[in-house]
Amino acid sequence: MNIPEDLKYTVTDEWIKIDGEGIASIGITDFAQEELTDIVYITDFPEIGDHVEKGSSLAVIESVKTVADVVSPFTGIITEINSVLEGKPEMLNEDPYNAWIIKIKVDDQGAFTQLLDPEQYRKKLSEDS
Repeated sequence: MNIPEDLKYTVTDEWIKIDGEGIASIGITDFAQEELTDIVYITDFPEIGDHVEKGSSLAVIESVKTVADVVSPFTGIITEINSVLEGKPEMLNEDPYNAWIIKIKVDDQGAFTQLLDPEQYRKKLSEDS
């Protein structure tokens, strides 16, 4: 299973990449895409400029197996949506770490400290199995 060392992770299986401006790119992990299997749709994005709360849904991913929410790890403002995924959701299966889903300008950068580092994420996965 691929768990890049340069990213942070959530207990709900999202990956996070944080830039110097406090903007977080969010996607799903390799583990998440394997659990979902063949992804066929990604829908229900908020609008750019919307304020989202931590724990709210950022998008809905539908696969041949199930439906799952992409959960916001932060409170903040939506700055960008990867609309390419609406027409090519399979990108999430093919290369989940290069298929970011949404970007958020995070209100409280202290929230970054609540993310898991790669080692903590590996431990979480081993405990879940």
